[in-house]
Amino acid sequence: MTQKQNSPLIAIIGPTAVGKTALSIHLAQRFGGEIVSADSRQVYRGMDIGSAKATAEERAAVPHHLLDVTDPDHPLNVATYQRLAYHAIDDITARGHLPFLVGGSGLYVRAVLEGLRIPAVAPQPALRAVLEEIAAPRGAPFLHRWLAAMDPQAAARIDYRNVRRVIRALEVILVSGRPITPAQRQAPPPYRMLRVGLTRPRPELYRRIDRRVEALLAAGLVAEVRTLLAAGYTPNLPAMSGIGYKQICAYLQGEISLAAAEQEIKRRTRRFVRQQATWFRLDDPHIHWFDLAAVAEVDIFSLIETFLSQDA
Repeated sequence: MTQKQNSPLIAIIGPTAVGKTALSIHLAQRFGGEIVSADSRQVYRGMDIGSAKATAEERAAVPHHLLDVTDPDHPLNVATYQRLAYHAIDDITARGHLPFLVGGSGLYVRAVLEGLRIPAVAPQPALRAVLEEIAAPRGAPFLHRWLAAMDPQAAARIDYRNVRRVIRALEVILVSGRPITPAQRQAPPPYRMLRVGLTRPRPELYRRIDRRVEALLAAGLVAEVRTLLAAGYTPNLPAMSGIGYKQICAYLQGEISLAAAEQEIKRRTRRFVRQQATWFRLDDPHIHWFDLAAVAEVDIFSLIETFLSQDA
């Protein structure tokens, strides 16, 4: 049995604005750890404020990995993220530190913890453009019905409103001739894993979301998006379609007011939290859930100490 097979990995997961960043930094400091980000927006350079990326001070306190990996016009697919994450985890372990996988991007988290076998089909920009043109006049449900006819399991798993994921599934089928579902079998990594889930009562979480959006705007989100646009990163890029960036782009293009953009960011973030609940389920027996409104950090410390003291 190799060191990799014996090595512990602790995942800190949960919805946006629940408090993952602050807690993970405290945990990493206490247990000699380093943080591997599992956030699909924080991988992009120049997208710091809108993605709530760890600050320079936070990164100085604890090493962070998989931040600023690529430019906004060079999308990072899940397969590449998975490979980079495993490399970072193994490197942290080899240096005698404890890796913490921290984030709320469900597919990124699952790719690492469950070892999803990501289809080896490269992005097809031309095909995606055609599928988007097909969807435009007919609506998102049309593409989803097409997917259901070709891969019922994938259609059952993907929300019809998530057009990008529907298009990706169709892309795999049309290019490879095989449905995406069989290709996404799992090969769990050989780490010894502890999953720590963080939650809060929904009304409190919504209040935290509102305060967070207001703080991002006060910190200069509009200026950040303006800088990205000036650098040539267009609003139709996948990286720029994330919550916050899309709405501020619309504001800067004169399509909506700043007040309307702020309200839309809050609304979209709340909806995203509800979607995250389908990735991180409270009834998942593999996740140890902690309501941060009701428990102290010491309870989480105790769980991790017990986990680390167990034989591999």
